[in-house]
Amino acid sequence: MLDIIQFPDPVSYEAGLRLQEECVAAILAGTGGDTILLLEHEPVFTIGRLRDQSSLRDPGRLPFPVHETNRGGQATYHGPGQWVGYPILDLNPQGRDLHRHLRLLEEALIRVCAGFGVAAGRREGLTGVWVENRKLASIGVGVRKWISMHGFALNITRQCLPPFTAITPCGLDGVTMTCLEAEAGRVVPMADAAAVLTAELRGFFGVR
Repeated sequence: MLDIIQFPDPVSYEAGLRLQEECVAAILAGTGGDTILLLEHEPVFTIGRLRDQSSLRDPGRLPFPVHETNRGGQATYHGPGQWVGYPILDLNPQGRDLHRHLRLLEEALIRVCAGFGVAAGRREGLTGVWVENRKLASIGVGVRKWISMHGFALNITRQCLPPFTAITPCGLDGVTMTCLEAEAGRVVPMADAAAVLTAELRGFFGVR
């Protein structure tokens, strides 16, 4: 059974990581099951543990803290106005297929966007969810003994967009970050987006 936990207030990145670690440990110990954490983060830039961290540009001049973490991928931003989802799922029964896990996350987010009248999709060779050449959602995952960690960040309101201009998002030069509000052409309340997200995530990951 899938447990989706939504947090009402912004969560620090460190606290979000601790929550993930606790969920992974519970699955490995046999005391917990598949869980998706749905939250907004306090403003933070994150990057995978990579030798090349040029996507941060000048880390000393960034307006918010930088956290190096154990997901794949280059720099991104998390903050209010963006729903971050951390699916902590046992991938062993699904054949340890990380590629399938990524594609399911993308498809769930594409369906969420469609629910608000936004025709989002994929771009060849680039993980994430896009509207034409504008990036709407970033995805970066990690695994521990085939328990998934990290996940996605879906931009909902315009509030979350300005900090992206301080970095090279996901290490891709010339990428424009967008949000559901901008693409839908109307206000999208965070609660409305969370309700659709929860329904789609449960549909994709609740029956395993």
